Amino acid sequence: MTYLLLIIVTLVLGLGAQSWIRSTYRKWSQIPIATGLTGAEAARRMLDANGLQNVGIDMIDGELSDNFNPKDNTLHLSREVYGTSSVAATAVACHEAGHAIQHATGYTPIKVRASIVPIASVASNLWLILLIVGIALNSLNLVYVAIIMYGCVVAFQLATLPVEFNASNRALAVIDSSMFVPAEQKEGARKVLRSAAFTYVASALASLLQLLYFIGMARR
Repeated sequence: MTYLLLIIVTLVLGLGAQSWIRSTYRKWSQIPIATGLTGAEAARRMLDANGLQNVGIDMIDGELSDNFNPKDNTLHLSREVYGTSSVAATAVACHEAGHAIQHATGYTPIKVRASIVPIASVASNLWLILLIVGIALNSLNLVYVAIIMYGCVVAFQLATLPVEFNASNRALAVIDSSMFVPAEQKEGARKVLRSAAFTYVASALASLLQLLYFIGMARR
């Protein structure tokens, strides 16, 4: 019964977060940004202002698939964000530019997150298998190993939060500094970034609740 309740809470958090970001993004993607800049142009200006002329920007398919890849030192912006002059496009593009600046300046939380990536990627593929096998074999040791692995996945999600919040704050600072953007559009950009941040918070919270459940289950 407890696990069923946990599943329901997790689904509500996940679906609620996704619904919020999509509805917020759709609303503000219909409102032209006062600067007239496309997402790609806004990101380029933000990067250049921080001495990152070497960071590339390209266009990819998918909705809300935008990301910065430090391996190729490139912002990958979705088609709508890349070529659209909207409040949402500016907010998302500048957020990704914020990640590029984090890498360039050696932002500490992003280093911490990077250090967790190798073990978290392995753990994410193995923890559930070990948990199922441990329960099937009635092996408490295997269950504990699975829980530790899942804890690494949760640690990665928690380490992601300050990275995402900081990238959004950097984006908002750029948008706020533009005298050409009226107050309501700045607030719109803030809402887009806030809804995106909530998806990370909701995911981390759901995973943390599940981890606590597994720990309690093992102790019983």
